[in-house]
Amino acid sequence: MSSILNVEQVSKIYQSGSKTVQVLDEINFNVNEGKTMAIVGPSGSGKTTLLGLCAGLDTVSEGSVTLNNVLLNKLNEDELALVRNKYVGFVFQNFQLIPTLTALENVMVPLELRGIRGAKEVSEDLLTRVGLKDRMDHYPTQLSGGEQQRVAIARAFSNNPRILFADEPTGNLDEETGKAIENLLFEINKEKGTTLIIVTHDIDLANKTDQIIRLKGGRISS
Repeated sequence: MSSILNVEQVSKIYQSGSKTVQVLDEINFNVNEGKTMAIVGPSGSGKTTLLGLCAGLDTVSEGSVTLNNVLLNKLNEDELALVRNKYVGFVFQNFQLIPTLTALENVMVPLELRGIRGAKEVSEDLLTRVGLKDRMDHYPTQLSGGEQQRVAIARAFSNNPRILFADEPTGNLDEETGKAIENLLFEINKEKGTTLIIVTHDIDLANKTDQIIRLKGGRISS
């Protein structure tokens, strides 16, 4: 089984005025294609920063990130955007749906931007798969938190990503809704053969994954 994500000696340092803040310090791990992994740790341990580096949303200060055999360090902003568009899906804690678009339109947008034929049919199939067959014409404000996250999941899988990054995907949901969203995320991920990386505070959720990275003070702890 081949590795889809390689993180080698990755450090991230931010400059805040005259102060230097080291958020991550020499992080190393690999994730094999089709596997699931959780990144856990207390607030401020660098979880979301690490996710952003792995997804090409930010660049490393030291070390390297290789995603689907592409070395992200060598890419400019436009090239990183192309890699994300081609290989990556995202699910966020706060859903990040476009409020002026319906559920269907929110899923269709990334497909239309890529010039995919049959975007409407693909989006309808995905929304049906996540249990929103009768809610496609509703706007985000007309949907519950769980329904909005279902739209976000449908959108994330719309471009058939090789790897999906989920940042606290159940963080804004009640326990029962959160469990339903978890199950849906893992089910569709398995169906599609996608690699799934989750940042979470929920140890029960983390324990469902194949691999757990524990961060503390910007370093991997045992």
